[in-house]
Amino acid sequence: MKDSFRKYLNECSIKKNSLLVLVSALLLFSCRVNYSFTGASISPNVKTVTIQYFPNQAPLVVPDLSRSLTDAIRDYFTSQTNLVLLDRGGDLVIEGAITGYAVQPIAIQGNETAAMNRLTITVNVKFTNRTNEKQNFETSFSRYQDYQSTLPLITVQDVLIKEINDQLVQDIFNKSVVNW
Repeated sequence: MKDSFRKYLNECSIKKNSLLVLVSALLLFSCRVNYSFTGASISPNVKTVTIQYFPNQAPLVVPDLSRSLTDAIRDYFTSQTNLVLLDRGGDLVIEGAITGYAVQPIAIQGNETAAMNRLTITVNVKFTNRTNEKQNFETSFSRYQDYQSTLPLITVQDVLIKEINDQLVQDIFNKSVVNW
């Protein structure tokens, strides 16, 4: 009697597991979910992106800033989406220019000297979505980083530019393809 009961439980368990696998397979293959860990919401019709070189049109020009910002945007879009990067003619087009690079004193002390300085970078971005013109925009993004005024800018500039570029890239990405 014990053996027949065990056999019955084993058969029920097999049927239950089979049913679970069947239902899971049906759910898996019948639903298509477009989910992204980055929050990107890109139409399935969009397959390519063109990211133009961002020239430096700021009054103060740092030689590598254009290249580093352009490369950072390209790298982020190709690593965070399935879009193919094209030199021209992409479904999405991102272009613009660096329009501001400024250092200004902040946190003025009692002896009228600044304890901190602020590096600010501003970029103008034009985004074109050739599959949905309602998403097109042109806007400026500005980010800054503060640093000790006792440090010469040249010694901290590369680190500050990297941090600011990362923030600008995130802003551009969010405005372009994270449609919240």
